[in-house]
Amino acid sequence: MTAVNILHNIKWVRPRVTLTLVAHLDETGSGPRPKSVMLTFLGIHLLGRPAAIYSGSVIDVFAGVGVSEEAVRSTLTRMAGTGLLTRHRHGRKVYFGLSDRLAAVLEDGRRRIWETGAVNRSPDSGWTLVGFSLPDTRRGDRHDLRRQLTWAGFGLLQNGLWVAPGVRDVTAIVEQLGLDGHVTVFTAQPAKPTEAASLVGKAFDTATIASRYHDFLEKWDAGKPSFPDDLTRQLVLHSDWLHVVRRDPHLPAEHLPRDWPAIQAETLFRKLDEDLREGSTALAAERLELLPI
Repeated sequence: MTAVNILHNIKWVRPRVTLTLVAHLDETGSGPRPKSVMLTFLGIHLLGRPAAIYSGSVIDVFAGVGVSEEAVRSTLTRMAGTGLLTRHRHGRKVYFGLSDRLAAVLEDGRRRIWETGAVNRSPDSGWTLVGFSLPDTRRGDRHDLRRQLTWAGFGLLQNGLWVAPGVRDVTAIVEQLGLDGHVTVFTAQPAKPTEAASLVGKAFDTATIASRYHDFLEKWDAGKPSFPDDLTRQLVLHSDWLHVVRRDPHLPAEHLPRDWPAIQAETLFRKLDEDLREGSTALAAERLELLPI
């Protein structure tokens, strides 16, 4: 008997269109990379502001977190070349602003930190299931679909069947890859003998998810790591935190251990951010050169 057979109250979902750029913008790996740090920086200092930032200001701040001038210029140039940043020249200086596409991605990150949070305390509202079957001639699309489903919070339950808690929107993923005729999306509730907790254990590597929170705690719980000032500390703090929560499928807390480390890690993040905010804001006003647009 397959997982599809033992799920009841199944309802087809016509998801809304959303942006799914994060899987392409943020690199995977053991820690944040220059591009992900750049996204964090822009989210803190440009999101919601009708302004562009001088490239020299970015280079100055990033030097404090160990990112070279060459890496900063290369990242800005690539992001502008793909339409994620807008380029503005004022005199001999070049400034960069957010495109609408990138602003939407950064807004999603802001909501993930400050509204959604790291701990899913919502009542169990069922699961979203995505099933697909692709021929070997579309192996590349299969790989891209799996990667984007992972970034969207899905776990592999069994071959060709992915699950995520709650109602998830995958329209943009499917349409972007041109897979409308190959993907089926449902919402469902588990039925006996399947329990929601068993779905969590089968489809998600909770040990790895927990280890990321433990790594964050180990780095930041002893105090403020050694960086030049509150502006750079805040940037690294947010980069580290986003690196963790972006890869967390936001599983229902009721199906996780009581000592789930996301609770302690989120409390620590919010406290440190509050401690750093005043100093960081003052330094940003002093060191970041903005151009109204």
